[in-house]
Amino acid sequence: MRKAFAVGRKEFHQIARDRRSLAILLLFPAFVLLLFGYALNWDVRHVKLAVDDRDRSADSRALISAFVNSGYFDLVAIVDSDAELTRLMDRNDARAVLVIPPAFEEDLQRQMPVPVQLLLNGDNANTATTVMGYALTIVQSEAARRRRGGPSGRPPISVETRIWYNPQLRSTLFLVPGLIAYISMLSAVVSTALSIVREKERGTIEQVRMAPLGPFAFVVGKTIPYFVVALLSAMGIVFVAMVLFGLPMRGSWLLLLAAVALFLIGALGLGLLISSVAETQQVAFQLALLASFLPTLMLSGFIFPIASMPRVLQAITRVVPARYFLTALRGILLKGVGMDVVWPDLAALAVYSGVVLGLASIRLNRQWS
Repeated sequence: MRKAFAVGRKEFHQIARDRRSLAILLLFPAFVLLLFGYALNWDVRHVKLAVDDRDRSADSRALISAFVNSGYFDLVAIVDSDAELTRLMDRNDARAVLVIPPAFEEDLQRQMPVPVQLLLNGDNANTATTVMGYALTIVQSEAARRRRGGPSGRPPISVETRIWYNPQLRSTLFLVPGLIAYISMLSAVVSTALSIVREKERGTIEQVRMAPLGPFAFVVGKTIPYFVVALLSAMGIVFVAMVLFGLPMRGSWLLLLAAVALFLIGALGLGLLISSVAETQQVAFQLALLASFLPTLMLSGFIFPIASMPRVLQAITRVVPARYFLTALRGILLKGVGMDVVWPDLAALAVYSGVVLGLASIRLNRQWS
């Protein structure tokens, strides 16, 4: 046992020397617990609701209030035209639109059944299904409250749901864009995170420092090969998804290529930044997984709706590039939107790419000098 304790004491000293690995081992479980505890939430709340009230009566306002007071919907706009309605749905400024027909109050007073229409954004099949259930429950409650013919009477209000962009609510059309972002981010970050660390472990980084080569040129040179491979891989995933899973392409191929390229540049820059910090491939791999796997899976809106997260996590998601990439990707593939809609997301990806590449260059410049 004395020898075992001696080995254990030596190993404790070894762990204490590698402070980065020790920090990951101690902080990673707590980080995962907090992230999963707050972000892992299947409830859908704060659904952005627009209303097209063509009756503008007391009864129509009461129905709108029933939606808002339910706690599931947030009223974001009152629309007056189909063009405005389409614009809100294309830009994700509204996830649902309640359309109340003219003569709504008059038909209710005559005890005639009145259908109201609910338009849903179907690019997220799980969210759309849940929102459909919320709306049906609210309308049924209002119908029961207004029913005058007794329990056997026909409900005076019914809801007719129409799904946009994904009428069949196929989960494949919701999952495949997220998988494209997830696979691309993970492979790009991990591959580049190990590149510079590999040079350090082999000792060839010293030869690179002695060469007439600046850190920025070194970063760009390291990025280009992985960028080409990652871009071909990402577009290959899109093509395979179209062939095997029926993923539609309703937008511009050039715009899709631009979105994928900007996202990959940011992912590769993040990998290079990690590789400039880590000293071993083991630490680089752990940091790459931590920086790419969990944020892309949990904080991008891929699986869990961002609107249902606590405000602190919602703020953190603004620095997750996959959030903007997914919005642009689903908009181009499923909605067929153009640059006028996706430019804020592309601009956010461009800013992110510039920041991480700049930080990687600064970090390497300090190591160069």
